[in-house]
Order: sequence, then structure tokens, then C-alpha cells
Amino acid sequence: MTAETPFTQRLAEFAANTPSDAMDADAMQVLRLSLLDWLSVGLAGIHEPVSRICRDMVLDEGGAAQASVFGSTVKLPARAAALSNGTTSHALDYDDTHFAHIGHPSVAIFSAALAVAERENANTMAFLEAALIGMEVSIRVGVWLGRSHYQTGFHQTATAGAFGAAAACARLMGFDADQTAATLGLTATRASGLKAQFGTMGKPFNAGLAAANGVEAATLVARGFVPNPLALEGALGFGAIHAGEGDGGAALAGLGQDWMFTDVRHKFHACCHGLHATLEALALMPEIDAGEVERIDILTHDRWMTVCNQPAPTTGLGAKFSYTTVAAMTLLGHSTAALNSYDDALCAQPELVALRDRVTVAVDPALEETQARVTISLRSGGTHDRSFDLNAPMSLGDRETRVRAKAAALLGQDRADALWRLCLDRSDDLTVYTVLPG
Repeated sequence: MTAETPFTQRLAEFAANTPSDAMDADAMQVLRLSLLDWLSVGLAGIHEPVSRICRDMVLDEGGAAQASVFGSTVKLPARAAALSNGTTSHALDYDDTHFAHIGHPSVAIFSAALAVAERENANTMAFLEAALIGMEVSIRVGVWLGRSHYQTGFHQTATAGAFGAAAACARLMGFDADQTAATLGLTATRASGLKAQFGTMGKPFNAGLAAANGVEAATLVARGFVPNPLALEGALGFGAIHAGEGDGGAALAGLGQDWMFTDVRHKFHACCHGLHATLEALALMPEIDAGEVERIDILTHDRWMTVCNQPAPTTGLGAKFSYTTVAAMTLLGHSTAALNSYDDALCAQPELVALRDRVTVAVDPALEETQARVTISLRSGGTHDRSFDLNAPMSLGDRETRVRAKAAALLGQDRADALWRLCLDRSDDLTVYTVLPG
């Protein structure tokens, strides 16, 4: 493999040929934490309306009993299970994010990989290794597509995520590099998802589509389907017609040696990750009486102004994409980590509305996408100012503590501990995942 090798082929060779002993130990440990996180938000999200709607649809359709579904004891075809699980695990918008391309990798890749692993009777380590490969491919494709793709209005979780899901499925199905390239090429004609769906049921559905598209593409290639293997790139390829930047050098730098997935960030607030730097900055503030607040000024990166800056949402779902609302929630003592904090009634509370209307959000060109600065001005004339960067280093130990605490808050301590033991399991028994205890 050389620098002249086509982009898709380099990804395909990485996915097909990376040996088990080349899997980075830290990346694998982070992957296990993301698996715990994914299982937790998936199980916690089964009662969300969008989860129920998608699950009921695939259950009504039925089919071959191949893979498990969050919220049901009935197994379904792998593609249907991936669609339902991807949607359900993103329903709470509480899953991990990678800021190299602003995408949620776990919801697409784990959903697809688990479905195919069950169907193919793969063992636990094969599932985990395929998932790690898929995570890395999704991020690398996302970097290749670049910020122009995201800013144009495409949802990287759905687009880049579909290619990662496809790579994970291809790995589990034992594809060689050419078959994997064909799978990625076929996925190029299926990958889809728009930011226009943010704040609606369409956003989690984007994640379900990504997972299902990856399963579908790999399944068709296994049956002899022959697509254009370079449909991701080229003059009429996915990147060219979806506002991709096509910087292969940056996207593939260190592929196979430097695992970008290790830098994934887990959510500790149940809202859009673009709001989290602001919330962490607010957490650093001294205790402040909301009645003494004259105004709150939030400085952020321009990227988030079209993502999570709904000024006056009327629904709990909309509140998850609103700087003004989450800032007011925090100062009024509402937990932004608690799922039940985000509801329609809260958005209409006079006290919250009054405080929300004293929040201003502006762009600071000096800030990175992971940074925010918050200034609170008091009626007395005093001010408090704090900044935070989501890319600030966090040790694996600290990360484990926070992810496990989040799982316990979502599911209860006993269930969270049981799930973590499953995530650490190194046996050949994949049923520890298919049970999805609930």
C-alpha cells in the first residue's frame, strides 16, 4: 500500500489486513468503555417514542431470527436489528462524539457490528476488533470529507458512520481487501443523513440508517453484488457530490499506527455535545443565585451556531440543542445529566424563560470547536468568567470512573456493574452481548 493507492483501497486494506496484535491496547480499552456507554444509552433509550416507533416497525415486518434488538426478546434480521438499535442508542443523544469530524461513531458501528456478529456466530474478540476497525474507518472518512461536508448540512454520524459500519461488517464477514472496497463503494450510494433533522426524531434515525446501510452493503457484496469500488472518491463519487474536501493525506496519516478513535469523547450531559464545553465551564463557577444574574454571555465556535443554538425551544428535545436553555437549567439547579430534566413543561416555566432570555451566544474566532467561555454578570456589578476545552487530557482511569458513573445513573449500580463485566469479557461467548440485559 502506497500513497498513490486509491483512498478507498487503502481503507479496505487496513480493514481487511490489520492483524489482531496490531490493535492498540489503549484504543481497545476506550472501545470497551464506549461499548458500556452504548449499551447503557441503548437500554435507557428503549422507551423513547422514536425507539418504539422504529422497533414496532421492524418487529411487525419480522423475518429471520439473526440479531438482538434493544427493548425486545425477539431476534430479527441483521439489517432490521441494526436500524432499530442505531436509532434507539442515539434517541437520548447521550452517546460518544469524535470531534475530528463531529460524528457519533458508536451508535452506527456497534449497532451494525453486533447485528452481523450475531448473524455470523462470531466470537467476542472478533466483534470488538471489527468494531474498532469500523470506528477508525468512520473517523478517517469523516476527516476526509472535512468540515465543508458538515457545514453544508450533512450529518457525519450518518454519512461517515455508514462507511465505518460497512468496514466493521466486512471485517466480521472475512472479506479480503477487494471485497471490502466493494462494500465501501456500494455504501457510497446509500450513505445519507441531514443536519436538518437535528432536534427531531430524524436525528437518531440517521444513526439507524448508517448502521443498516453498512449491514446491507456487506450482505449484498457477500452474495456477489458488484458495484463501483471507488464510488466514495472520483469525479462523481460521494465526496465530490457531498461537499467533501478530499484531503487524503490528513485523513490517512498514521493509519494502522495512530488510532484516532482513542480521542473519542464521552458525554456526561444528556444534550448535544456542542453544548458540553459551556456546561463544563458553568460547573467551574462558584455557587450563584439565579436571581442575582444580570446576564450570561457564552462564547463558542461558529460551527455550533447552526447545530445547537435554538434560542427558545418549546420541547424537551429542542432543549438539548439550546445554549440558552441548558445555561438557564444549570443556574436553576436542573441536572443536565438527568434524562428527565429535558421536557416540554420545563421549556415553558416562567422562571426558566426569564433567565434564558438573559443569555447571549456569540462566536469567538479564537476558540476551537471543543472550547467555550462563559461570563456571568451579576446585578451587583460583579462578574464570573470560566473557560473549558473538551479536548483537555483525561486519563483512562478518570474516563472509566465517569463512564461507569453515567451508566449507573442511567441503569442503576447493579445493572451498570453487570454490563461492565460483560464488556471486559474475553470469552468466545457472544451471547453476553445478545442478551442485552434489561
